[in-house]
Amino acid sequence: MSATSTSTVMAGLDDIRGAQEDLYRGLHASPELSHQEHRTAAVAAERLRAIGFVVHTGIGGDGVVGVLVNGEGPTVLMRADMDALPVREQTGLTYASTVTGTDADGNEVPVMHACGHDVHVTCLLGAAQLLAGSPDAWQGTLVTLFQPAEETGDGARGMVEDDLATILSGVDVALAQHVMPFPAGRVGTRPGPVLAAADSMRITVHGRGAHGSMPQAAVDPVVLAATIVVRLQTVVAREVPPVETAVLTVGSIQAGTKSNVIPDVARLQLNLRSYSDVTRSLMLEAIHRIVTAECQASGSPRDPEFELFDQFPLTDNDTSTTERVTAAFADFFGDRAGDIPPQSASEDFSDIPHALGAPYTYWFVGGVDPDAYHQAELAGRVAQDIPVNHSAVFAPVVQPTLDTGTEALVVAALAWLGG
Repeated sequence: MSATSTSTVMAGLDDIRGAQEDLYRGLHASPELSHQEHRTAAVAAERLRAIGFVVHTGIGGDGVVGVLVNGEGPTVLMRADMDALPVREQTGLTYASTVTGTDADGNEVPVMHACGHDVHVTCLLGAAQLLAGSPDAWQGTLVTLFQPAEETGDGARGMVEDDLATILSGVDVALAQHVMPFPAGRVGTRPGPVLAAADSMRITVHGRGAHGSMPQAAVDPVVLAATIVVRLQTVVAREVPPVETAVLTVGSIQAGTKSNVIPDVARLQLNLRSYSDVTRSLMLEAIHRIVTAECQASGSPRDPEFELFDQFPLTDNDTSTTERVTAAFADFFGDRAGDIPPQSASEDFSDIPHALGAPYTYWFVGGVDPDAYHQAELAGRVAQDIPVNHSAVFAPVVQPTLDTGTEALVVAALAWLGG
């Protein structure tokens, strides 16, 4: 990457900063649920067309792809997710969301950008504008991809299944980022697994109902569910190698309606996090084995039922791609760039580069007021005082969060496009 190229592109940041901040506040105040990102997608498409991109819309629902060809050279894809969450905002911001929406089950729910996807959209549009405005500073093809439905884990897959590869061929590298609850102005990278794979599972176990006073006539699915919960705790503790990181949480048990009625069924909901395909397969097999064995031991009249949902792939950063971006960040950001440990959150971004056969890297930018973070750190209260993603009070500071996110995308793209 040429330092001259970077400085040339970044020179336009002062000119667009005010408009970026206005765009961000507007997006934050008007969030849209997964698979309903109509307005956000229209904003992205309109702004891309205005700066010279060829724009493709309606990919996998509300997906938007902008392509800007600027001579011969590599093709770099940069992605932002667009959807919000069914959370009632409690930030107290003047631009806080008061929006409600209808979820997939037909329920009216509050809607909030509680995960920072409004930051991602704003920064990607800003980076696209800066690069489009400095064509002499780079050469190649820039692809901007605005993805729906990240929160449900099927938005990237939906774009892929809607023939994304017919629009994009020969992508050389894919890049993405996420705002996180660490000091704004900071950028964090790492090679290898950076976000966990995630699987949610519904399990239905069958018993035989009876009067609560006559348990001998029953096969009690409540007791069965309880033994399953206890035994599942051994999967990570006794089957996953100690050097591996994994999480298995039973988040829900539902059974029965009355204290003196033994029900016929119990339902459990599990969530798994893993950082390798081997560990993921091991955990899924162990769950099936343990649940089936406990049902047999209890004399269940029917086999258990398993349903996987809300599945997210592992985000496993390509080493050489990440090293290239990390070096570019170090040159530009200095000591504001550094390593970050793997995060237990999950993403579906990697489905896109996998489908396109492109290496990828995914990094993090901070969104917390640096002084507030420092004070919380000194007091040993980061976990208590710093709101995290998906919280009703998660509110990235506008600056330097937007500047840093925009700069990071430009710097990473120029590591390939800047000569």
